[in-house]
Amino acid sequence: MSNTNNTSESQGSEQSSQESHKSQKSQEPQETQHSQKTHETHKARRPRPMEVLREARAQFAELTGMTAESVSSFVETEEGWALEIEVLELERVPDTMSLMASYQVELDSEGQLTGYRRAGRYERGRADGRGGH
Repeated sequence: MSNTNNTSESQGSEQSSQESHKSQKSQEPQETQHSQKTHETHKARRPRPMEVLREARAQFAELTGMTAESVSSFVETEEGWALEIEVLELERVPDTMSLMASYQVELDSEGQLTGYRRAGRYERGRADGRGGH
């Protein structure tokens, strides 16, 4: 008889152990789904304009070796961001004769630089940066 009692008790504890394990498994996917949704929401967050500007200047400097003196244009686009960055290309004396360049820079929606091109060159002392008179 004691064998029968032990067997029914051990079966009962096995069942409660299995039920506990099942409930843990059913909770895991919910927790995983929640963390995935949180991660997707965080991942989908569009960077703030100042973050984009700082990162764009840093990426541009790393790629070209030129430091941006200013950002003269900054526009949000469907693909991400578009900037126009002014850089010193050739330093001359006097400083007003230094050669400046304007670069159009494109970034994706996460703020990563996807391309750039020189839009024009001009002397620092020119009133119109486009070389107009």
